[in-house]
Amino acid sequence: QVQLVESGGGLVQPGGSLRLSCAASGFTFSTSAMGWYRQVPGKERELVADIASNGGTHYADSVKGRFTISRDNAENTVSLQMNSLKPEDTAVYYCNVLNRNVDYWGQGTQVTVSS
Repeated sequence: QVQLVESGGGLVQPGGSLRLSCAASGFTFSTSAMGWYRQVPGKERELVADIASNGGTHYADSVKGRFTISRDNAENTVSLQMNSLKPEDTAVYYCNVLNRNVDYWGQGTQVTVSS
């Protein structure tokens, strides 16, 4: 079965950095597009960044130039390097894959940006 397990969240001061990782299993990772989403209470989940199987990337305007998504097909992992973090980046971050027309999500990891 498809499993996505996020790690790397935590508390960081404004201007700091965090790296999130997502370990994937149960599907053919190398041919799958992967995404990172985030959600705050009371708001819809929003796309942060995604990466195609060929390595092509797309970012939300709010994180362009600060976040970098990458993948390691040998390790079946997708990562999100987050720099210059702002309080408005505070959210639960989720890893996502669309597999056989079904959306799968990890359990989420909390990122809190606060002084």
